[in-house]
Amino acid sequence: MNFLRGVMGGQSAGPQHTEAETIQKLCDRVASSTLLDDRRNAVRALKSLSKKYRLEVGIQAMEHLIHVLQTDRSDSEIIGYALDTLYNIISNDDEEEVEENSTRQSDDLGSQFTEIFIKQQENVTLLLSVLEEFDFHVRWPGVRLLTSLLKQLGPQVQQIILVSPMGVSRLMDLLADSREVIRNDGVLLLQALTRSNGAIQKIVAFENAFERLLDIITEEGNSDGGIVVEDCLILLQNLLKNNNSNQNFFKEGSYIQRMKPWFEVGDENSGWSAQKVTNLHLMLQLVRVLVSPTNPPGATSSCQKAMFQCGLLQQLCTILMATGVPADILTETINTVSEVIRGCQVNQDYFASVNAPSNPPRPAIVVLLMSMVNERQPFVLRCAVLYCFQCFLYKNQKGQGEIVSTLLPSTIDATGNSVSAGQLLCGGLFSTDSLSNWCAAVALAHALQENATQKEQLLRVQLATSIGNPPVSLLQQCTNILSQGSKIQTRVGLLILLCTWLSNCPIAVTHFLHNSANVPFLTGQIAENLGEEEQLVQGLCALLLGISIYFNDNSLENYVKEKLKQLIEKRIGKENFIEKLGFISKHELYSRASQKPQPNFPSPEYMIFDHEFTKLVKELEGVITKAIYKSSEEDKKEEEVKKTLEQHDSIVTHYKNMIREQDLQLDELKQQVSTLKCQNEQLQTAVTQQVSQIQQHKDQYNLLKVQLGKDSQHQGSFSDGTQMNGIQPEEIGRLREEIEELKTNQERLQSQLTEKDSLIENLKSSQTLPESKEQSSAIASVRDSEQVEELKQELATLKSQLNSRSVEIAKLQAEKQELLQKTEAFPESVSVSGESAALTATKTTDVEGRLSALLQETKELKNEIKALSEERTSIKEQLDSSNSTIAILQNEKNKLQMEITDSKKEQDDLLVLLADQDQKIFSLKNKLKEVGYPIEEEDELENADPGIDDDDEDEEDVDVDGEDHDHI
Repeated sequence: MNFLRGVMGGQSAGPQHTEAETIQKLCDRVASSTLLDDRRNAVRALKSLSKKYRLEVGIQAMEHLIHVLQTDRSDSEIIGYALDTLYNIISNDDEEEVEENSTRQSDDLGSQFTEIFIKQQENVTLLLSVLEEFDFHVRWPGVRLLTSLLKQLGPQVQQIILVSPMGVSRLMDLLADSREVIRNDGVLLLQALTRSNGAIQKIVAFENAFERLLDIITEEGNSDGGIVVEDCLILLQNLLKNNNSNQNFFKEGSYIQRMKPWFEVGDENSGWSAQKVTNLHLMLQLVRVLVSPTNPPGATSSCQKAMFQCGLLQQLCTILMATGVPADILTETINTVSEVIRGCQVNQDYFASVNAPSNPPRPAIVVLLMSMVNERQPFVLRCAVLYCFQCFLYKNQKGQGEIVSTLLPSTIDATGNSVSAGQLLCGGLFSTDSLSNWCAAVALAHALQENATQKEQLLRVQLATSIGNPPVSLLQQCTNILSQGSKIQTRVGLLILLCTWLSNCPIAVTHFLHNSANVPFLTGQIAENLGEEEQLVQGLCALLLGISIYFNDNSLENYVKEKLKQLIEKRIGKENFIEKLGFISKHELYSRASQKPQPNFPSPEYMIFDHEFTKLVKELEGVITKAIYKSSEEDKKEEEVKKTLEQHDSIVTHYKNMIREQDLQLDELKQQVSTLKCQNEQLQTAVTQQVSQIQQHKDQYNLLKVQLGKDSQHQGSFSDGTQMNGIQPEEIGRLREEIEELKTNQERLQSQLTEKDSLIENLKSSQTLPESKEQSSAIASVRDSEQVEELKQELATLKSQLNSRSVEIAKLQAEKQELLQKTEAFPESVSVSGESAALTATKTTDVEGRLSALLQETKELKNEIKALSEERTSIKEQLDSSNSTIAILQNEKNKLQMEITDSKKEQDDLLVLLADQDQKIFSLKNKLKEVGYPIEEEDELENADPGIDDDDEDEEDVDVDGEDHDHI
């Protein structure tokens, strides 16, 4: 009791004692009373005291209230009172925030009572089972109590619910409750349940949460809905943010298409309510969650394509160009469109085609850039436009080319009626507003990012500075402004542009060095000892000078790599130069810019670094440091090694191209052979069918002979000579001529094959070098392809002949039908004249002769096809020999590469041996000096090594020793 008095300071001792006793008596009644009405009245009294005397009720009554939940489940009224009492004890929502100390004390009380409640995990499981009750007075306070537990100790309660059987599923049923109060509080409960717990987020998503939440948003009126829509959107963000599995499930469930009606806001100027602005803001953030640059690239790309296909991107662009849209919604819409198009070529192309509803229509990009370089626009809006422009150009070489082309002389509108994107960027680059300078410089740098072609094209841009003076290049104008000592933000922006422009572009480096004032300006800036504000500019000047050295192609005699490094050594010092270079990555704003692509700054003065530029600095800082410390000998050797490697690469590329060509030829030949096989099979099938048809005709003819009888057969033999002397011999002669022609073709093909075989043998015998082997294989492949073409033509001829034979067989079948008809009529007309019988016999004999001739011709065609098959086999063998020749070439190429590697190893070993020998000679000379033996000064000078330094690297020692050996 003394403890209770201490906690409840501020009240008189008498009332404390009285209320504590009352609470104690009520707890005893709850524990010991046998009548349900008594227990119910006691719990109701505890509920009324729980708000004012939270500590006493919590300490004395919590255990009894939990017991009530276990034993009195049949009475919903007492269960509801018990849940309300527990909620008043645990929750901090109803506390009056009179003083900060009392508020903190109440927060501690809530978390302490929550910890006591969940210490027994069965209590949370019991609460989940209570939520299955449909009674409003039970379910609603149960939802509120569980929500309060999650707010107090979320991770611990989440873990208990996660391991509870069907725990999450029971809570998902709340979204289907017909009572809006329970449904809305169920959404709040799920918000607390899914916060920062990926496992529960997945379970909730697969319990059809997306479908239910989107239905609620639609029922409430989308963006025009109330706070329920806001709660549903927050829950959707919890389920999707940083959860790749749920994002994929959302996309595959076609839920992205259901987001499109959210943004159909119309063109109303009647004003937007605060709730609508909040809802639309959350909707835009939800779109950004699906296409965030931090998501896996594949998932982001698929969501971007889905948004374009369903018209969501088009709807967002409509809001972008609409009038009457609040400023914060417009800013967030620009950021959302930026991430929807970032790195997606289809979306970027669509965005480039969007026009603002003006007269005349202007591209959306131009309208946005006008806002970016306008210093009267809000800062956050200008940052959003810059981000949108960067996302439009990200991995979009086509868009980069279009932006740069607006600056080139051939594309500038001479009439001045329209303003282009390039003109706006130049105007911002040279305006008096330092923020416009920085934004324009960074935007122009993104137009050159990883695009060597546009870096060279931008060198052609000429600017008219004033009337009467000749135009100067854009590069020269940038360096002129840089040397005039403008604001730090302006100079930083120009240095970012120049560093991006000159990196990986030796031609631009040459143009930069061609101006004799640039290098002295940079060395002067780096060498000075300036304040902390100027250290960043010094670091960027050092980076620009390092880029001019590393990417220098030595085309200018006065500014070759070696001379520039000597200049640094004399004017600045290598260590000082590297220290100044390190100022960039050590700057406090560098790490902030390197985290996210979106430029997000609290105020304009923090706008110093660009995300893509931080990547460039990280990439170049190390290589520039190495380049500064390298000696001229190492540079020469490195260039020689590069040339050697380039030569080897060119040889290997040559062989690869030849092998690739031969592979293509082999594939073509294999396809031709497979085609010939198919044609051969078809011809064989046709011949088989014709043989069967001829056999059928013979059988039918034999039947006719039996039916006509001996007399008819005798008359047929009487007129046989006449028919043989008529049409039949002519047809036989024609067929024989065709067969002779086929034989001639076969002999010609055979002679060509023999000639080809002899040519292949000669080439094989003369194969001594890889090049000759490749040429022979190529010639053989060409000859083979020609031969295959001829064979295809011959097969086509044979096929046409078989078709003609098929026509003749059809004619014979027609004649056979006539004979059959006459044979059927023969028994009926016994008094047929001898002349008609002779005519019938003559026709029958004609059919028999033609059938025999066709049989003979079919046999000859089979022989021809057999010969063609053999010839095809020989061609296949020649193809195999070509394959073996290619394999030999590949082996010889590998041997050449191994020999090159061995020679490199031997050269390295020789250099090591020479270095050891030089060291020995040097030590012997030192000993001779110590003994007193005179050594000529010329020898000492020759053996002295001016390039060796204690701090030199091991590779430098080896190279210099090798040089000394050459002198010796």
